[in-house]
Amino acid sequence: MKEFQIALTRTYIVSIQATTVDEAKIFSEYYLGDLIDLSTENERNQKQFTFGEIEMVHNHAIEVAKN
Repeated sequence: MKEFQIALTRTYIVSIQATTVDEAKIFSEYYLGDLIDLSTENERNQKQFTFGEIEMVHNHAIEVAKN
């Protein structure tokens, strides 16, 4: 198989309760930053793909709305 590197941009809307807006931003970036491969071995075999390294290269809170 050939190997390809794909850049993805993802946006999440996260509700979080925290003491300050700065803590809310920091906690959402830190604790929700991990990426995992959710595919099963069966899916990878059937569709003939496999992931190599998955690296988070950008994780930044850009907008905060207070409820």
